[in-house]
Amino acid sequence: MNHLTFDSILITDTRYPTLLREITPTPKKLYIRGVLPDPARPTVAIVGTRRFTRYGKEWTERIAADLVRAGVIIVSGLARGIDATAHLVAVEARVPTIAVLGSGIDDESLYPRQNLGLAHQILDTGGCLVSEYPEGTLGTPYTFPERNRIIAGLSLGTLVTEAPIKSGALITARHALDYNREVFAIPHPLGYFTGEGCNELLSQGAHFVQSARDILEILDIPVPEASHGFAPQNETETRILAALSREPMHIDALIATTGVTSTDVVTTLTMLELKGAVKNLGEMRFAVA
Repeated sequence: MNHLTFDSILITDTRYPTLLREITPTPKKLYIRGVLPDPARPTVAIVGTRRFTRYGKEWTERIAADLVRAGVIIVSGLARGIDATAHLVAVEARVPTIAVLGSGIDDESLYPRQNLGLAHQILDTGGCLVSEYPEGTLGTPYTFPERNRIIAGLSLGTLVTEAPIKSGALITARHALDYNREVFAIPHPLGYFTGEGCNELLSQGAHFVQSARDILEILDIPVPEASHGFAPQNETETRILAALSREPMHIDALIATTGVTSTDVVTTLTMLELKGAVKNLGEMRFAVA
């Protein structure tokens, strides 16, 4: 139980995160609740809108789970929506995650209040809450954009999984660019306003992401063996396996997500099922084995 483990770290402290020393303005003091993860482990920020769609939620869960399996520490802002989803993936895997707050780290100040339980779960699984604001500080419209620079600063790269044009997640992405860190985005169908920010980032040069492998390879993080023990043999298999999870997915959604023709999807699914990599759940629904 790390609920009562409070600490503060000055920039002169050897425990101060190395990546954070590189940003400007550099927080002179950090307030920590819990335990900072091993600095040797790579960190990736996952951020996005508070009002996510099923599409954004599923992609966040899928990418976050694969990053966690690769030993990556997820950094986010404990906000409702995408942030909380990313943290929860780490919590359910019983691995550390870092939540950066725009308020104090004590229970009374923590915002949003509805995520207090999630904050305690983060602490129980070896993660931590981080803020540049002392205990008792309530969040304001100023403090949350400011904390976004710390999210980006603590991370080798920032992934935006779903965000409209005016989302605070794009502020985090801009900070990452300012710090010469990598920026990644999930593509969204045209006309979906909740994903317009992601598409805007992609048009400006952010890395196109359709699997965690895209992030791991760019950040030079070893890619673990697939949990199903099957190595994709071609681009179509790679796309289909990246799109599928253990949750049922209808073939129409799979076609739309992968951009692969219906004929090729049907043929490839049959081959993957024979190889034991995919399960046919009936009613044209599929999942990884």
